[in-house]
Amino acid sequence: MARGLTAAVVDGPARLDPVELFLQADIVVQAVMIGLIIASIWTWMIVVSFSMRRSKLEGRSRDFEEDFFSRTHSEDALGQRKRAAIPAARVAGAGMDEWKRSTAKQPVDRDATRQRIGAAMESQVAEEADELSERLNFLATTGSVAPFVGLFGTVWGIMNSFFQIGAQQSASLAVVAPGIAEALFATAIGLFAAIPAVIAYNRFSQSVNLYEARLQRFADKVHAGLSRELDRV
Repeated sequence: MARGLTAAVVDGPARLDPVELFLQADIVVQAVMIGLIIASIWTWMIVVSFSMRRSKLEGRSRDFEEDFFSRTHSEDALGQRKRAAIPAARVAGAGMDEWKRSTAKQPVDRDATRQRIGAAMESQVAEEADELSERLNFLATTGSVAPFVGLFGTVWGIMNSFFQIGAQQSASLAVVAPGIAEALFATAIGLFAAIPAVIAYNRFSQSVNLYEARLQRFADKVHAGLSRELDRV
């Protein structure tokens, strides 16, 4: 008896085979696994694309800010830069466009003009931050939902294992172990998708906040400069 048990252990798999677990799983559990795998792939695509885009936008904005404040006539910098490619240029452009509209007719209401300039640039800063973070909601959704989706696959797999117990009238490990292993594998995939998504969302959310704060500081400097120009009107 002991010799037979030892032989069975030796002849069994030496390690987990994810592909084999997937192929042997119930169709519902397979659907759950596929959905979680797709979510995980999409999560990593967002992580890579966000990192590259954030770095590129920050570099362009930093160069523009240095050029903008180094010029005697700041509007020259806007003429040479494409606003569509540089967030800081769009922020400065929103303020300067409002300044032109508000000072086009005399007399000029300086206090109201200052408020409108500030509001225009604050709105543009918020729009830039929203545009950068628009895909982060998927990370938050994946991080919160993926574990429960994996748990659903696990529960379904375990129910299927109990069904096999009833069908074969046997509660031995040989009957229930494969189904339970497949079910638990669904939870593992759910955690594999959720953990990177949560980490990335928290980190990128902080990054967006810093990005927005930097643009807001730039907007404050532009607003101060336009306010001084307004005193001369």
